[in-house]
Amino acid sequence: MQSIPFGRTGRMTTPIGFGAWAIGGTWGEVSVEDAKATLHAALDEGMTFIDTADVYGDGRSERIIREVLAERPGERPFVATKAGRRLSPHVAEGYTAANLESFIDRSLLNLGVERLDLVQLHCPPTPVYSDPEVFAALDAIKAKGKIADYGVSVETVEEARTAIRQPGVVSVQIIYNLFRMKPAELFFPEAKAKNVAIIARVPLASGLLTGKMTKDSQFAPDDHRSFNRNGEAFDKGETFSGVPFEVALEAVEELRPLVPAGATMAAFALRWILMEDAVTVVIPGAKSPAQARANAAAAAMPPLSPAVMEKAREIYTRLIAPHVAHLW
Repeated sequence: MQSIPFGRTGRMTTPIGFGAWAIGGTWGEVSVEDAKATLHAALDEGMTFIDTADVYGDGRSERIIREVLAERPGERPFVATKAGRRLSPHVAEGYTAANLESFIDRSLLNLGVERLDLVQLHCPPTPVYSDPEVFAALDAIKAKGKIADYGVSVETVEEARTAIRQPGVVSVQIIYNLFRMKPAELFFPEAKAKNVAIIARVPLASGLLTGKMTKDSQFAPDDHRSFNRNGEAFDKGETFSGVPFEVALEAVEELRPLVPAGATMAAFALRWILMEDAVTVVIPGAKSPAQARANAAAAAMPPLSPAVMEKAREIYTRLIAPHVAHLW
């Protein structure tokens, strides 16, 4: 895979990275051995960007990343983590300098490094994005050398637009996929103008856009696709992109004829995201080496035709947008 600049950080990244939520937890059981083999496979395919968080398996994901990278010679990939969701209760008032630094210190230990490449505020309460004290605290931690850069992970387009008004924010992570097209309408041009990197998460809509699910699909009790469909544990938009399951299955069937011959629907869905030049890196998750290799292969797919892009938008506008566009 070719490398592209990660915003204005001076770092480079491949357009497809590795989302490490699934190897941490709440996606069903994944053994440490399988998790490590999956990450190794992703890196073997050339991915140079890994996204994790301190709450993925209560640090399990970060520690697995540390162990895998310790086994690999050569240049270390760009590792982004997140902070803030360890707060209980998770309220804006908890985003203090002391709390943020304690979360960052824990991630430094979990990842086995002296400085984090990128720390992202992990979908904090909306008021945090406009609180100058929070970003002053991050600037101070950066000045200490504990983080190289900081960004935000957001739920809504408006949160993203607010965040990039903070001069130190170098990246925004946001849900963007065939079922979540709104970010491209207004936010992406603003981010591009400021040279803010965009990390596209939930690219396969929690697996829906693999085309492998049916109305009879079952998920393990510890899989968020079982317990968070209505936002019982966190924002419901993180699960199936907030689209009602039956509606999403109908949309998948309408999208299926658009998939190029010889390609999987998952690769098609990832290639669709990469058609947007404002997107810096997309971070599909994987629970097996085969999934990681399949995700990487999407980078080599030819561009999609204007007709395919137009039909995909029509399906979104007709079936999906009424359920999501007003919420996120």
